[in-house]
Amino acid sequence: MDAVNSSEPVPSAESQLRAAPPHELVATARRLLTDGLGAEEVTLLLADYGLSVLQPVTHLPHTAEPIAAHDGPTGRAFISQAPVVEVPNGSARTHLVHLPLTVRGDRLGVLSVRLPSSATDPATVLRLTDFATALAHEVTTAGRDTDLYLQARRTRRLTLAAEMQWQLLPGRGCARQEYVIGAHLEPAYTIGGDNFDWSTSADTLTLTVTDGMGQGIDASLLTHLTVGALRNARRAGIGLADQACLADQALFAQYGGKAYASSLLLQFDLETGTVHAVDAGSPQLYRQRDDTIEQIELEAQFPLGMFEETLYDEQTFHVEPGDRLVVVSSGVHGARAADGGSFGERALRQTLSATRREPPHEAARAMVSGLIEHFGSRDLAADAAVVCLDWNGRKIEPARHTAPAR
Repeated sequence: MDAVNSSEPVPSAESQLRAAPPHELVATARRLLTDGLGAEEVTLLLADYGLSVLQPVTHLPHTAEPIAAHDGPTGRAFISQAPVVEVPNGSARTHLVHLPLTVRGDRLGVLSVRLPSSATDPATVLRLTDFATALAHEVTTAGRDTDLYLQARRTRRLTLAAEMQWQLLPGRGCARQEYVIGAHLEPAYTIGGDNFDWSTSADTLTLTVTDGMGQGIDASLLTHLTVGALRNARRAGIGLADQACLADQALFAQYGGKAYASSLLLQFDLETGTVHAVDAGSPQLYRQRDDTIEQIELEAQFPLGMFEETLYDEQTFHVEPGDRLVVVSSGVHGARAADGGSFGERALRQTLSATRREPPHEAARAMVSGLIEHFGSRDLAADAAVVCLDWNGRKIEPARHTAPAR
């Protein structure tokens, strides 16, 4: 995708994307693909907060007509996380190549490129996939310096509480060899108190799901303090139970027990699959192993900030390769339909079973969709958070044998 007829070193496509002004990434990508591959059209589409549509990034007001995120060739690329080549009706001259935009398992959207049909061979599509990944990294980085890409993700205005919550999240997915995480929040544009957070190191993954009491800005402020306290304790390198203790003290010092946050803290040993857990409140944890669904019953301890200087205890359980863990906030398992039935009584298990073969991102989204259908309205009575984790485990490299020296 770069010219070669020059005596001067030619910057790579990745370096040119890095050098582009934050708001000009789409224009830079279009120029690179036009010059290098003869692209006739280049469109960057970003998933909205509700993961219902893909919004093209254009000029003011930053988006053109949205495309369904789960239908058609573009939606297939987004869901499958694989490139999709579309041959438009009546046109064999050009093809549309739809490429997933993903950063370390966090799905951002799709890059659609119209190319001459002669330029859609497998090798070129593979190069385009790498280009889309580089662009996704730059879009993520550019979000620190421009609002363009955040604005393009919105189908309507966020409430202030929702704005604060989305800025607090690490992303909506994360992937490495040992695990894949997909997460979803609803109602996306008015959420107040629910949050998920994670951090990985060489040998551990720490995952938390938090539900701050109340609604709106008060719930968001409470959750911000909770997540900030947990991160501060985690980054100090202390154990999981002590992380909960320090966050509990921070909340009680601020609110005196009048406001508190339910939180589930999990720390995975990536080598062994041992999970340390602290259940400080209402999020529920399910494990799917083969076709069996079980709720992992942990010792229910006080929510963070309810009482002064609460002591927390860790428990342990084990995950095996192929296991799926699903964490749901109280807004999911406690939601009730018009007839009074709780989503957590039977419908949740049915939804878990129905989504077992879906990737974690789609399973989390489908669970929230099932909740909305059960509740009978998108105007949920409480925030809903779902985190889905597929455990692969760490592959043990075979020992290498060397021939003895002679």
